[in-house]
Formats: sequence, C-alpha cells, structure tokens
Amino acid sequence: MLQHHALFARAPRIRNPRTVRAATQRRIVRKSRARYTGVARILAALGCALVLLMAYVVLTSSLTGLSYAVGKAQAQREALQEETMRLDDRIAALRSDERLSILAGRLGMREPQRFAVVRVREQPQLARSRSPFPVLSSLAGLFTPGH
Repeated sequence: MLQHHALFARAPRIRNPRTVRAATQRRIVRKSRARYTGVARILAALGCALVLLMAYVVLTSSLTGLSYAVGKAQAQREALQEETMRLDDRIAALRSDERLSILAGRLGMREPQRFAVVRVREQPQLARSRSPFPVLSSLAGLFTPGH
C-alpha cells in the first residue's frame, strides 16, 4: 500500500489537463480535414474543368447560331438584289420612249405643231395688305364667320 500512496503523492506529469484535451481536439479536427482535402481538391479541379467545358459549349453554340444567321442574311441579300435588278429592268422597259410613243398613239396624242411659252410670276402678290398689328388681326380672324 505504500507504493500505492507513493504514486498518488508524486507530482502529475500533465500540469494542465485542459490544454491536453484542447490539443487532442485540434489534432482530431486536423486529421479529419486532412482526410477530405484531397477529395475537395479533386472536386474543385473537376468543377473548374466542367465550367470551362460548359463555357466552350455555350460559345460554340452561339457561334453556330450566328453563322446560320449570317448565311440567312446573305441569302436574303442576294434575293433582294435579284429582285431589285428585275424591277429596274421593268422600270426601264416601262419608261422606254418606244412604249410611251405607242401608248400616246393609242390615246390619240401627237407631237405639237407649235410650242407656247408661258411665264409664271415667282411670287404671287397677296390680295390683302398686312396689318401693322398682326396680333389684333389674328384675334379678329376668330370672330369672322367661317367660309
């Protein structure tokens, strides 16, 4: 029994048991985190690769849609150019002197034997004179009966 008392009488090896518990908890948490860091890194790398792949797919589909739109616009432009050329030819045919002379002959028109020159004044004179007080004349216009 003496030995038993001697063990208890001796100073404990661990002076502060709380620090030991805290250190143990920190070690457990660190080991647990270390266990999952490799998995987290792999998932992060896969996530980055997936984001880059999706960005590539979105950009490629956008480029494909734009090239279809450009092709459609070019085809529409060509069709409009052909239609414009056709309409220009038709306008030229309708404006031709031969066609107009044939139509004039059908309507009984002929070339004039004599030409008349008529002069037109550039600025026609107004029938009434201007009032020195335009505001009063415009107000007076309100009371005149309508035509």
